[in-house]
Amino acid sequence: MPGIIDDLIGIVGESGVILGDDVAARYPGYFMDRIEASAIVRPRSTEEVSRILAQCNAVGQPVVVQGGMSGWVRATQTRAGEIALSLERMNTIEQIDPVNRTATVQAGVVLATLQDAVAEHGLAFALDLGGRGSCQLGGNAATNAGGLRVIRYGMMREQVLGLEAVLPDGQVVSSLNRMIKNNTGYDLKQLFIGSEGTLGVITKLVLRLRELPADNSTALVSAESVEQLAGLLRHVDKALGGRLSAFELIDSDFYEVNTGDGRHRPPLAHGSAFYALIEAEGTDAAVFENALGDALARELCDDAVIASSVRERDAIWAIREDLEHIVRDFQPFLAFDVSLPVGDMADYMTEVRARLLGRWPHARIAFLGHMGDGNLHVAIGAGPGAPHAEVEACVYEPLRRVQGSVSAEHGIGLEKKPWLAISRSAIERDMMVRIKRLLDPRMILNPGKIFDLTDQREA
Repeated sequence: MPGIIDDLIGIVGESGVILGDDVAARYPGYFMDRIEASAIVRPRSTEEVSRILAQCNAVGQPVVVQGGMSGWVRATQTRAGEIALSLERMNTIEQIDPVNRTATVQAGVVLATLQDAVAEHGLAFALDLGGRGSCQLGGNAATNAGGLRVIRYGMMREQVLGLEAVLPDGQVVSSLNRMIKNNTGYDLKQLFIGSEGTLGVITKLVLRLRELPADNSTALVSAESVEQLAGLLRHVDKALGGRLSAFELIDSDFYEVNTGDGRHRPPLAHGSAFYALIEAEGTDAAVFENALGDALARELCDDAVIASSVRERDAIWAIREDLEHIVRDFQPFLAFDVSLPVGDMADYMTEVRARLLGRWPHARIAFLGHMGDGNLHVAIGAGPGAPHAEVEACVYEPLRRVQGSVSAEHGIGLEKKPWLAISRSAIERDMMVRIKRLLDPRMILNPGKIFDLTDQREA
């Protein structure tokens, strides 16, 4: 290690390399105890990233890319002998182009920073998620982040017009396209979006911006069944003329934990089986109110409250986004992120609950998530000593029957690697390994993530 460390210091300077106890003192990310890397190197430019990877590739030095450390699948976990490559100092918004409605940013820019910056130009960046204050845009692209407005704008993949990435051998792929339509051969940026840092290091992005909505209408509704909410989803989407931007499911367990005594004030009474947070951007308030009134008349929901101010809107969203109470009450806390057809959600939730409580009768479970795009989050506290793999089986095995996905938006990393075969066929997995071998033959980038390292080297 001393030789490679000296080389890295020569590239980024002494202040750009963190060593020793200072490495372990850094925040390791969700569900990880500590950073085990031998060093953290912090470049300031694509050119420095290129030199770092070229040097590491030449000696077979493993490198794990780190961003805001807000992922939930341990894709940024490091081991002794590995180098962590942090993009935290590559945090410049290089250009905001109001005419073409694009932003060119370095990968370490924090999502909320971009949101605030483009708002000053009357523009919005469509991606939004609870970790907006810490997650970085390069990581959002590397994991193909989803979040709260996928139903209207799509995932991160749909927000990226172009990108720049450094291959494991140090070559720079600069495809900084600024056009919405560019049908000239393979769309190479798609290789890196969602690759979790295993194929290259994203260093720069050209992002699509939208007009900042003039109005936001937000409501919380209650219902007794998922079938009711599925009908409500179709109804409001049609009635609002495509302006529906969020449709978030909250089950009674999650709602009652977050609106218990001394916590968030409940806008609707406890006792309903499900709740849904509905938001529409750029919709006239009267149209929104009429759509909900019609839904109540058709018994697509049982009760509803519409936010009459920004303060009330934020209070409703806080019930959905605040995980502090559920994490504390469900100790030891486990979180899952799955995707499946909306029509299969009711049976899936029933089966998962039955499997879990059949094994651990005193376990706690809550469902929430982006119902509008088929994404459920599952929060579980099975109790001390419950084997992690057995809890995972309760959540993932029922997805086989409905051809669901073990990961809707957080990726695979280490956490979901044993379950990838539920969602991807043997041929698909083999193709992924072939691409990995082609771009990273020395297996230095994020080794062992998504696939077993032995599979990568022997396939």
